[in-house]
Amino acid sequence: MTDWERGFLLLTCPLGDPGRKPLTTAQFRTLTRRVRQRTAPREDRDLVAADLLELGYAPLEADRILRLLAQKPLLEQYLAKAQRYGCYAVARNSRQYPKRLRQLLGEDAPASLWLKGDSSLLETPMISVVGSRDLFSENRRFAERIGQLAAREGYTLVSGNARGADRVAQDACLAAGGRVISVVADKLYQQHQRENMLYISENSFDSDFSATRALSRNHVIHALGSKVFVAQCSLGKGGTWSGTYANLKNKRTQVVCFADGSAATAELCALGATTADNTIEKL
Repeated sequence: MTDWERGFLLLTCPLGDPGRKPLTTAQFRTLTRRVRQRTAPREDRDLVAADLLELGYAPLEADRILRLLAQKPLLEQYLAKAQRYGCYAVARNSRQYPKRLRQLLGEDAPASLWLKGDSSLLETPMISVVGSRDLFSENRRFAERIGQLAAREGYTLVSGNARGADRVAQDACLAAGGRVISVVADKLYQQHQRENMLYISENSFDSDFSATRALSRNHVIHALGSKVFVAQCSLGKGGTWSGTYANLKNKRTQVVCFADGSAATAELCALGATTADNTIEKL
């Protein structure tokens, strides 16, 4: 891991310290933009206050950034702990970082991803599945069907490991001999490592579940897949709705909804989604 990659982690990860306040996505986006717009290249040395003041930061803001960057021993301890659990980090400026996330999300892509499992799955063709936790029987069968087709056609299935559509599709894919990438919103290190499976978490490997993390991971799920299948959705509420709505509004990935006749499906189709039912034969 390079010094630049470590810098990304120092600025954006809590590093297991609940009192640590890393930069928010918006704050980190501002910093990266200012650094890119700098007219004169900086020689190979550590950042100092004068550099940040030159970039337009107030003294207190500059001091906060420097204090985050100074916690290198904490980062090394955190990386060593992650390794003991079989987890490892990929910073956004790393060659190993998924190209689709950088291309589709740009500066809104997570500053770091923490992985557990087979990272080579990120180099395979992928499709994604999202959906409600409480599924109707027909919607459940659709989620299962997409998982089975992903395995049959050689796609890695990307989902969120939540109860309902996520796990139904994931289990169906694995049972059919397929591959799964699961973007989790709880503690990555507690996930049971399985063959043909990769777990991903944003910005940490040991953070507890939160509604904010659950919502945030949806943009990763949508961006990784070349196509996103929506098994079930509630109109105007929930993570499935917000993630799919943002995807369609930003025209990132093709979206296919289960043709269940719901108001949510109708609205998503008005935004550009298409529909399929349980007779679908090809992804």
